[in-house]
Amino acid sequence: MMTLIAEGARNFWKDEDGLGTLEMILIIAVLIAVVLVFREEIVKVVKDLISTAGDKSQEVFE
Repeated sequence: MMTLIAEGARNFWKDEDGLGTLEMILIIAVLIAVVLVFREEIVKVVKDLISTAGDKSQEVFE
């Protein structure tokens, strides 16, 4: 009986089926945290890129 329990515990410990899901959740959580911390800087960079793209497109049509 003890060997059956020990073997079941060993199999449970080695089971890695849920690790992919956990890793994805952790990666998403870290990305959300980074975005929240650097939100203002990200918005500034995106606005600068959009402004630059707008200026360059106007140069093409002139």
